Amino acid sequence: MILKLRYALVTFALFLCLSLSCEKRAYAYVDPGSSLLMFQSVSALVTGAAFYFRRRLKALFTKSEHGETAPPKEFH
Repeated sequence: MILKLRYALVTFALFLCLSLSCEKRAYAYVDPGSSLLMFQSVSALVTGAAFYFRRRLKALFTKSEHGETAPPKEFH
């Protein structure tokens, strides 16, 4: 296991050295909408996580009488 980890670290170090030593100028264009796409992805991630953990988040901001979270209400 340690030998495989050592090989992986050496491979990563060699890859990093080669990529830094063979650097060339990139004449590239970054689209102005790229930052909006990243913002939209991050906001979707945060919103999805909040929706997934909504019961735990609600329990953080509300208190029950006994100091525990209240059981979910049932529909009749």
